[in-house]
Amino acid sequence: MKTTLFSCYTELVSSTRRLRNVTVTLEEDVAQWARIEAARRDTSVSRLLGALLRERMAGQDAYEKAMRRALERKPFLRSDGRYLTREEAHDRARTR
Repeated sequence: MKTTLFSCYTELVSSTRRLRNVTVTLEEDVAQWARIEAARRDTSVSRLLGALLRERMAGQDAYEKAMRRALERKPFLRSDGRYLTREEAHDRARTR
């Protein structure tokens, strides 16, 4: 398995946002896919990787926020905090 080493050079887009240069080591097939995908999207490999990482970061942040909200909720249907048994959960007459 051949590994390719290349640098992703960034451009300063905004004076309020500093971008960092990062060197990434990829397997040859992954580097080839990145070059093709970047060309398909009419962008650079650096911007492609930045966008993919930004999407991943946003998704993970959203997941963690949703998890925190879910865990902060009070239990419903039961005030004593215990989980329903399988029978209680599937008792349709009880929910009417």
